[in-house]
Amino acid sequence: MSSVVQDSRRTGGPSPAPYGAEQYGPGRTITDWEPENELFWKSIGSRVANRNLWIAVPALLVAFVVWQVWSVTATNLKDVGFAFSTSQLFWLTAVPGLTGGTARILYTFLGPMIGQRRFTALSTLVLVVPLIWLGIAIQDPSTPYGVMVGIAALCGIGGANFASSLANIGFFFPKARKGSATGVNGGLGNLGVSAVQLLTPIVITWSTIAIGSAQHKADGTPVHLQNAAFIWVPVLLVLAAVAWFGQNDLKVASTPFSRQKVIFKRKHNWLMTWLYVGTFGSFIGFAAALPMLIKTTFPDYSVATYAWMGPAVGALARWAGGWIADRWGGARVTILSFVGMAVSIVGVIDFLPAIDDGGSGASGAPSGSFYGFFFCFLAAFLFSGIGNGSTFRQIPVIFRGTHLKGLTEGTPEYARARKQAEMESGAVTGFTSAIAAYGFFFIPALFGSIAVTSAMWGFVAFYLSCVLVTWWFYARKNAEAPS
Repeated sequence: MSSVVQDSRRTGGPSPAPYGAEQYGPGRTITDWEPENELFWKSIGSRVANRNLWIAVPALLVAFVVWQVWSVTATNLKDVGFAFSTSQLFWLTAVPGLTGGTARILYTFLGPMIGQRRFTALSTLVLVVPLIWLGIAIQDPSTPYGVMVGIAALCGIGGANFASSLANIGFFFPKARKGSATGVNGGLGNLGVSAVQLLTPIVITWSTIAIGSAQHKADGTPVHLQNAAFIWVPVLLVLAAVAWFGQNDLKVASTPFSRQKVIFKRKHNWLMTWLYVGTFGSFIGFAAALPMLIKTTFPDYSVATYAWMGPAVGALARWAGGWIADRWGGARVTILSFVGMAVSIVGVIDFLPAIDDGGSGASGAPSGSFYGFFFCFLAAFLFSGIGNGSTFRQIPVIFRGTHLKGLTEGTPEYARARKQAEMESGAVTGFTSAIAAYGFFFIPALFGSIAVTSAMWGFVAFYLSCVLVTWWFYARKNAEAPS
């Protein structure tokens, strides 16, 4: 039992132990952690948990920057002389999703094994490598396409940080605050998508910070595409150092893979993965594809002006989704999000030009309506963000309910079951995020391979299947695992 809690029981009030108490100070490995104990949480747990959270957020945000840097970089390559086709450019934006999703599977289980502090620091530091390589390669239009694909694949590792960050941060917070905490971590971390899409068009014009030679557009305008990569290198170095010296490793969260792999036998792991593919998979896939989609479908409108807005809406809505789900229930909010996404995408289809790049046709006017298309896409981002927050709130509720059902609080059996539920919730959170990250790959790849409208109708059908899964297993009366 925590010394803080023991002291509070002797004195009849909260312990006066200061925030900087040695066993809970920055850089320490914490062996005694009881977030569900109100006295412990109020006296010291809340402050330690929030310190770890607010160090994790900017580190995750910049990891998302690295993951998504190709979504906007690819839109500039033709302008400076790279002889890549539109299909090749879509594939460059897709490749980081493939490696990011795959690396997330590994990071899901490594994160809790290594610890929040060490893993955040190391996984942030390694992202310096692909950024430096990108900054060098992008200055030469003769750089082979295969090299660019390799750099894009390495940038995808940035997306893997999400799995370890969410799995680890969840251990710091009590059940009642998990939805809000993961919503803040994931939502503000997701803002890295908007940050890179908003800032890249600005920083590539700054000659004063450029390292290396300028590229030139067809009209002679100089740009410094390498800035989009190099500007983040010192930021990553600082964030890695802050994580190393400021965060904590939780001993209670340290779990070998031999115990974590039990989630593959859990039905609700696979069901929640299906749902999170629908929410986060859509968010990250649309974020990656939207800049190229605007450039190829509505070329008269500026990618730099509009593309960043959708991911910003989705990222901020994630926090709101977690907060609302903590109060209304995750399953009901998840259903709302999928219905909203389906309706929004039907609107996107209606406002597309009548003949898109696949020739399948849309139901709108021959030239389409950019503003109708764009605002429907914003709505899709909004509902995907809400669903991101609500699904992650559902996971711990489902696994606690499943493991603690029929047990009496305060018994040894209850304590063991609660610990098992916490471990499985963290692993499932990471695993679902890993599989959903493949949306980053498949959505741009689909837009680069088949008609845009055909792909969009497929998304609508998928969202309706998610509504049925959520209602049957989690929302209806007498549902198997109400959440």
